[in-house]
Amino acid sequence: MGAEPYYGPDFGLLHRRDPEVAQVLLDELDRLRGGLQLIASENFASPAVLAALGSTLNNKYAEGYPGRRYYAGCEVVDRAERLAIDRARRLFGADHVNVQPYSGASANLAAYAALLQPGDTVLAMELSHGGHLTHGSKVNFSGRWFDVVAYGVRRDTELIDYDEVRELALRHQPKMIICGATAYPREIDFAAFRGIADEVGAWLLADVAHTIGLMAGGALPSAVPYADVVTFTTHKALRGPRGGGIMCTRELAARIDRAVFPFVQGGPLMHAVAAKAVAFGEALQPEFADYARQVVANAQVLADALAAEGMRPVSGGTDSHLALIDLRDVGVTGAVAEQRCAAAGITLNRNTIPYDPEPPTVTSGIRVGTPCVTTQGMGTEQMKEVASMVAQIIRNPDAVGEIRARVTALTEIHQIYPSEL
Repeated sequence: MGAEPYYGPDFGLLHRRDPEVAQVLLDELDRLRGGLQLIASENFASPAVLAALGSTLNNKYAEGYPGRRYYAGCEVVDRAERLAIDRARRLFGADHVNVQPYSGASANLAAYAALLQPGDTVLAMELSHGGHLTHGSKVNFSGRWFDVVAYGVRRDTELIDYDEVRELALRHQPKMIICGATAYPREIDFAAFRGIADEVGAWLLADVAHTIGLMAGGALPSAVPYADVVTFTTHKALRGPRGGGIMCTRELAARIDRAVFPFVQGGPLMHAVAAKAVAFGEALQPEFADYARQVVANAQVLADALAAEGMRPVSGGTDSHLALIDLRDVGVTGAVAEQRCAAAGITLNRNTIPYDPEPPTVTSGIRVGTPCVTTQGMGTEQMKEVASMVAQIIRNPDAVGEIRARVTALTEIHQIYPSEL
């Protein structure tokens, strides 16, 4: 009999060939298994997704689109991309899907390129109120190449002021309006944005990088019926590989595809495209809806429990997978809280709050998210325990040993990537 065929990577082989890199992988696995991951923009991809990522599809150049490639030998990878497209269309009810963007930022760049010319006016959410770098930050292409007008949240409610959005749109007549955020915990009214965009004749771009998984599971309303273009990532609540995607109306399909390739990108990452197909397939299963609903329920309980500990949730709570916590009442900055939590094995991030008096490197708040801990099988009771640990270590850094032990006890029960897989 001949040698066994090679299907994918072997960690034992990596360990023998390059023990230094192998040790990095082992150390990261130990970090994940031994701590609580509360970064709202992260998740644990399934072993099936990781298997597709570590496959021989990594080797194939496939510039172009299925059936229209610039290289020979793409008949196999074409099947992977068609699977990803078909599954995403079924999952979201979209007219057209492009699964090639390398990231959410590159998806947004392609959307700008498809709909705008440099110098055009864009209306988007202020970064310090929860928006994104690609929504007009001066250090990003969006703020350097376009005239970006920012809307924000009200001081009293910390909710998007749709009257202000409309007034700004009428005054500035933007060619595109962007809705979607990275640190806004509440449901976004896509119908209201659609009405404002129609009133001023603007394109509506929904950047749902953070909430796409919740939309896939029916835990939040979908942006697809309202927006001309929807950009998203696949590695947050959707629980797929790191990457991006774009959905759009049938009328914009050709413009979006030309903007992704050849304008913004070259050859797609076909191993990542295959992994996206796996993730979309997993999200089509009935149990994914249960997961998405649990993510939101966990975030709501976590926010409420932190509020009970004297740590105020911005806007009073959350409708999504994340909560933004104002720490001013406990006299600790976001940067210090991040450091204290990290020492105890709790990974979260400092974050500006609306009208924050502190700079972004310091901040008055933290952002906590529940996609990872929910993937681990934790529920609302565990979120109360997590809130207790977060509150105690932020107030008392001397409790690091006690909190680290409690974190270890919790993660040993709710293990990620158990050794038998």
